[in-house]
Amino acid sequence: MSRHAAGPGRDGRDGRDQDRSYRDPPTTPRRKRVVLADSRAPVTVLRTVVELEEQTSYGEELVTQFIRAQLKWSVLLGSVVAVYLLALPVLFFFVPVLTECSVAGVPLPWLLVGVVPFPLLFGVAYWYNTKAERQEQAFVAMVEK
Repeated sequence: MSRHAAGPGRDGRDGRDQDRSYRDPPTTPRRKRVVLADSRAPVTVLRTVVELEEQTSYGEELVTQFIRAQLKWSVLLGSVVAVYLLALPVLFFFVPVLTECSVAGVPLPWLLVGVVPFPLLFGVAYWYNTKAERQEQAFVAMVEK
């Protein structure tokens, strides 16, 4: 038998301890502070949210004002589109000379009724969407304020 295999190692320790590496002693985990609620948060935020969730008279009034603002803009922009689309046939009826005009070989009524409304509808829809998002952000900011 070899002296190195069965007996103690060169440093006098048993051969079984040589392959063990040094381990740090266990450390205790760091303490963490858990905050369930911000004590500096204004009480009105919580109160307004509770008013909205419980659907009290004040919460209903806030939601009603928000809906009225949305409805006002939708009716206003919808009426702009309706006036344009309804005014064209009336204009062509009372001014028949416009029905005889053409642009690049295409009759003017076809352009004004068939082509122009689409960019108009897109523009109005984009404007309404932007306005509605601003109103929603203002409503959320007012609730959180």
